Amino acid sequence: MSKQWVSWSAIALAACAATGGNAFAQDKIKVGFMLPFSGTYAALGNAIENGFRMHVTEQGGKLGGREIEFFKVDDESDPAKATDNVNRLIKRDKVDVIIGTVHSGVAMAMAKAAKESGTVLIVPNAGADAVTGPMCAPNIFRSSFSNWQTAYPMGVVAAKQEGKKNAMTITWKYAAGEEAVNGFKEGFEKNGGKVSKQLTLPFPNVEFQALLTEIAAAKPDAVFSFFAGAGAVKFVKDYHASGLSKTIPLYGPGFLTDGTLEAQGEAAQNMLTTLHYADELGTPRDTAFRTNYAKSFKLQPDVYAVQGYDAAQMLAVGLKAAGGDIAKKDVFRTALEKATIPSPRGDFTLSRAHNPVQDIYLRKVSGKENKKIGIASKALADPARGCRM
Repeated sequence: MSKQWVSWSAIALAACAATGGNAFAQDKIKVGFMLPFSGTYAALGNAIENGFRMHVTEQGGKLGGREIEFFKVDDESDPAKATDNVNRLIKRDKVDVIIGTVHSGVAMAMAKAAKESGTVLIVPNAGADAVTGPMCAPNIFRSSFSNWQTAYPMGVVAAKQEGKKNAMTITWKYAAGEEAVNGFKEGFEKNGGKVSKQLTLPFPNVEFQALLTEIAAAKPDAVFSFFAGAGAVKFVKDYHASGLSKTIPLYGPGFLTDGTLEAQGEAAQNMLTTLHYADELGTPRDTAFRTNYAKSFKLQPDVYAVQGYDAAQMLAVGLKAAGGDIAKKDVFRTALEKATIPSPRGDFTLSRAHNPVQDIYLRKVSGKENKKIGIASKALADPARGCRM
C-alpha cells in the first residue's frame, strides 16, 4: 500500500469524524467545474460541461442515487491563478469532486491540490503527461488522454508514408504542446524519420508568420503542429494561406481540427489527424450520443463533449459501487480500476495510472467532419513514466 493511499485514507477518515461519522451529512454530491469559460479555450470548457450535464440529465439528475449540485470557476487558462481557483472549490465550496481542466499548466496545479486534499479529481481534457505520470494518485483519474497518447501514433503514421523522412514541429511553448510534439517525434524517429527542428511561440500568441517563413525555407517533408481552439483555427488558415499546404502536408493530434472545422473551412480539407474520437463513428452508442447532444444543445458534439460525458460516467461508476457514499474512496477507486466505460468513442478501461486505455483513430477532414479512415493504434496505453502508484 502506497504512502499516498495511506494519507488519502486518513483524510477521508478525518472528514467523516468531523461530520460525526455521517457520510451523508450533505444530501447532494458537490461537483465543481474548473474549466475555461472565457478566452481561447472557452468553447472547449462549455462542451465539457455540456457533456457532463447531459449524462447526469439522462440519469434523472442523480449519480449513484445522489443528486448533483454544481459549482463553477472560470480558470481563464491561467496557471498563475490555478491554485487560488482550485482552493475556492476545495476550501470555500467544499466540493466532493472536481472536474477540470483544459490547459495542462492549470491541470498540474489542480493535481497538486487534489493530492494534498484527497479530493477526487477527474480530468476531462488536459493531457499533461505528469498528471498520470509523476503526479499520479489514487484520487486522480482521466476521462481524456495524455499528450503523448494522441501524438505518438501520428508520428508512426507519418513515418510510414512514402517520402516522409524529415519533419518539423510547431506549437505553443507550454506543457501540452511540448509533450505532444515530443510524442510525435518519438513515434516518427522510432520508425525511421528525423525531426530536424521544433519551433515554438508563447501561449496564446497567434502571430505565426515568422515561423511559417522558417518552415518554407527549410522545406521539410511534413509538419506536425499542436494547437487547439481559436489558435488552431488561425494556424490552419495561416498555413493554408501561405501556400505551404500545397507541398508540405500538415499533421496533428485531432485537437487541431476538432470543434474548429466550421471556422477553418477549405484550409483544413484532407488533413490527417489522430485522436481517440472521430465524427460519426456509426456505432449505435455514438449515434445516440450525437443525436441527444444536438437535440439538447443545438450544437454538434466534439471530443470535448465526449470527455465531459465520460467524466460523468466514471463518477457514476464509482458512486454506484460506493452506494452513493463518496467517502468510501477505496471502493470508488477499485470500481473504476475494474470498469469498462461504455463511451461514445468506444469502450475503454483505465490503466494502473488511471489514464484511458483506448483506440486512437486515424481521421481525415472531409467537409465539416473528421472522418475515421482507420485505427492508428489499438488499445493504446500511456507509458505513465514516473508513476509510483
